Amino acid sequence: MIRDTKSFNNILASLLFIALFSFTNTVFAADGEALFKANCSNCHKPLEDYTGPKLQGARKRAPNPDWSVKWVNNVNSMLETDAYAKSLLAKYGSRMTQFNLKEDEIVAILDYADAYKAPAAPVTAPGETQSKDDNSLLFGILTLILAIIALILLQVNSSLRKLSDEKEGIRRGEPVPFYRNKTYLMIGILVLFTLGGYMTINAAMGLGRMNGYQPEQPIYYSHKVHAGTNQISCLYCHGGAQDSKHANVPSVNVCMNCHMAIKEYKGDPIIKENGMQVNGTAEIQKLYNYAGWNPDTKKYDRPGKPIEWVKIHSLPDHVYFNHSQHVKVGKQNCQTCHGNIQEMPEVYQFSDLSMGWCVNCHRETKVDFYNKGTGEGNKFYSIYEKFHNDIQSGKLDSVTVEKIGGTECQKCHY
Repeated sequence: MIRDTKSFNNILASLLFIALFSFTNTVFAADGEALFKANCSNCHKPLEDYTGPKLQGARKRAPNPDWSVKWVNNVNSMLETDAYAKSLLAKYGSRMTQFNLKEDEIVAILDYADAYKAPAAPVTAPGETQSKDDNSLLFGILTLILAIIALILLQVNSSLRKLSDEKEGIRRGEPVPFYRNKTYLMIGILVLFTLGGYMTINAAMGLGRMNGYQPEQPIYYSHKVHAGTNQISCLYCHGGAQDSKHANVPSVNVCMNCHMAIKEYKGDPIIKENGMQVNGTAEIQKLYNYAGWNPDTKKYDRPGKPIEWVKIHSLPDHVYFNHSQHVKVGKQNCQTCHGNIQEMPEVYQFSDLSMGWCVNCHRETKVDFYNKGTGEGNKFYSIYEKFHNDIQSGKLDSVTVEKIGGTECQKCHY
């Protein structure tokens, strides 16, 4: 009996150890996922190239296993000396943000990416479509059913009470129908008032937000062709994004710098979202009409006029946003706000540009402080020397934009 008890205790201890080990691995994987979403997901995907290369297999593609770990915290210096780093910059066209992550955090991110598997697509019957509001509709139906059951039970309770009173000889007046009962009427009014208020507030919060807005432009301009296939830098056309508040829409002359020589489109077919094919050469001819350019004589032989582009991204007048502050100082990629724009046939508003969206970004984005010893980082933030010293001494792992006043009202509102 003692031997059996001892064997049972050993088996139980082994099972507990296995469970604890599995739980530890699960927590570690979850940490890698959280770190990836907080630091990497804006520019990287585990399984496919995005703004930067896919992270799955990054250590195998690098010159040595430790290269990726070193790269994350030493981007600026390695871009000057490392051949592989220079090849990444040449291929993807954007400089990676330099981080200040611990080695085990970087390893956790890379382990998560290597172990990542694409989620299985939901199986649907032929002709059936998936709806994003399925759960909301289900909860609504369940709530309605429960409300009906509650009313039925109240009526059954009233009937049983009436039968009990009659059996005991207690005479009571006729019960008031539920549709005339003041209590029921008040509950109904409060429910309608609450639902109406909720829907009104949600609608009001969405006013002016044009997520997915994609107007028809005077000329069909494909960012996929220009920024994607031909690798034209965003700053070539939108030079103000680096040096001023506004990114600026390029003038006709900027377009003509290339299209004086490029008279026809010979690339892959350009397909609109509705499936129609765009005649690229005809769109170039529209540009010539606006510029007053004659491609045969290669002269401007008639008056030109500006292209009346339809504005897509528009913030309220009381909101201050400076492109150079984010692009040059904050070192944000265009894709952070505008999405994977090099793959868009025609631009649409990718983010809702709401206040909550901006605030969350400030809470998560880390500040790249200037390091006097190495000469790395951004000198704009040199006034926050205390934070930088705290990071060097180990008191802080990192500092987000929120900690240097990035969520104060007057930063964005006049």
